[in-house]
Amino acid sequence: MKDTFISDSVVYVGVDDKTIDLFESQYVVPNGVSYNSYIIFDDKITVMDTVDKRGTEEWLANVKKALGDKKPDYLVIQHLEPDHAGNVQTLAELFPDMKLVANKKTFQMMPQFFDMELPESRTVTVGEGETLSLGSHTLQFFMAPMVHWPEVMVTYEQSEKILFSADGFGKFGALDTDEDWTCEARRYYMNIVGKYGAQVQALLKKAATLDIATICPLHGPILKEDLGFYIGKYQTWSSYESEDDGVVIACASIHGNTRKAADKLAEILEKKGAKKVSIFDLARDDMAEAIEDSYRYDKLVLMAASYDAGVFPCMEDYLNHLRAKNFQKRKIAYVQNGSWAPSAGKTMKAIVAQMKDITEVEPMVTIKSTLKPENIPELEALADALLG
Repeated sequence: MKDTFISDSVVYVGVDDKTIDLFESQYVVPNGVSYNSYIIFDDKITVMDTVDKRGTEEWLANVKKALGDKKPDYLVIQHLEPDHAGNVQTLAELFPDMKLVANKKTFQMMPQFFDMELPESRTVTVGEGETLSLGSHTLQFFMAPMVHWPEVMVTYEQSEKILFSADGFGKFGALDTDEDWTCEARRYYMNIVGKYGAQVQALLKKAATLDIATICPLHGPILKEDLGFYIGKYQTWSSYESEDDGVVIACASIHGNTRKAADKLAEILEKKGAKKVSIFDLARDDMAEAIEDSYRYDKLVLMAASYDAGVFPCMEDYLNHLRAKNFQKRKIAYVQNGSWAPSAGKTMKAIVAQMKDITEVEPMVTIKSTLKPENIPELEALADALLG
């Protein structure tokens, strides 16, 4: 365990998962992931969330070690997703006198996940702004629907000023990993929560009314210092504003010719003063990282080969990911490649047309099979228009 004692009364009992290959069966997590769970010790001992079934054995050992000969009075369920609620039934059966604390929507959804008898005497239903006294600690609950499931809530502990933030402020990576918070938190946010910017903004407005000293998320490290930095990142991300001045080149190349054109465009952009140019080979690079950088920077170039009278599939997949995650407020330029009937540009534009607040940069450059000397001035003009 890492950072076992958050305070004299609050203990971390979560686990690191270093064996998982794909988080949610789609996101590469080379440094694993943590499933966070906490216990508050007071007159009423309270467990804050459980963990994924992948971590059951270690988590139960942590819980039993922390409790000693004590028993929990409450289990607070902030989020029903299996990576956090995977052991709700396990703990409920282990401690039959323990009450489950959740909101109305959570209790409505719970039978979809668990086959257990839960009499009304074992449930405590809480609503927006309501409180639950544990003794010297008081929990206050705030609903956070669609951040990123409809039943989500967060919990504020008033005496120690701790925000138990559910999936908010989480990141990929196990707690024993020494890595930059921002990159993996951004990749986590954009790919998992990114669609729900308006809902995150609503939650941030609630958080702004609270005096927060510590943030305890369900993934990633406990945050105790410079909280304004983390909250500021969430303000930027949830409003879909770019963080940095730069260009992402998203390239879908079949035989490598479109990639050669992408490398040439990157060279041109850098010579013309682009502060940052990031190239992604969509057929090979991590899609989640490509999505992350596309949100981070303010300009995007889509470069793709034509395929089956449309566009090379990895580009279509990438654009559909962006559309699904509510991508907006960016400048986008196009380069298409086609040997006889170029179709990539039209297809890409049709998907981008479904996005909001996009500034399309002209002219679109068309390459016929391979990059030719006559294409260089066209790429130069496109770079000027994009950086202008």
